[in-house]
Amino acid sequence: MEFFPRLELGWVNGWIFLLIFFSIFGIFLLTCSKEVISRLYDETGWTKFQKIYTKLAKICGLIHSILVIITPLKIVSIEFIIGIIIFIFGNIGFIVALQNFKTAPLDKPISSGLYKVSRNPQMVFLFFVSIGNSILIGSWTAIFIVIFSVIFSHFRILGEEKRLTKQYGNTYLEFKKKVPRYFIFF
Repeated sequence: MEFFPRLELGWVNGWIFLLIFFSIFGIFLLTCSKEVISRLYDETGWTKFQKIYTKLAKICGLIHSILVIITPLKIVSIEFIIGIIIFIFGNIGFIVALQNFKTAPLDKPISSGLYKVSRNPQMVFLFFVSIGNSILIGSWTAIFIVIFSVIFSHFRILGEEKRLTKQYGNTYLEFKKKVPRYFIFF
């Protein structure tokens, strides 16, 4: 692992794994109804700060993606193997979380599948995908960018939970008591 890796365009760069992730995600979205996609990207009732934090998280994600695209993979290293394992784990979890989201009733908080152990499983597994990509390219800088993105996303999620409490009332409050925000005790 390097603090800041050597950057160069090439055929064996991290873009390969970004392409895999976005292809899987894009194909999955094609199987979703308009209502599910609308629910997935719903920003109704967001505060100014939520929108700012979301934009900051997206900027971090864009910087991370550019860094991954122009950084050669560390194929002959232990980091590559660890990165692939984390990347695959993250993709599987992300798709399962999206499937749980897709099949949930639209008039209730989502509480089945991975949503029984995390109120935000998509975010948790997206973190694993991003960390996996960062390790694949062997970059501490990429890992720090992911951490900043997660911090900004956390503040967005806090606001989202307020909206869900207003939308679903006691049902959501009971769900919050039973299920951690991210995983186990977070």
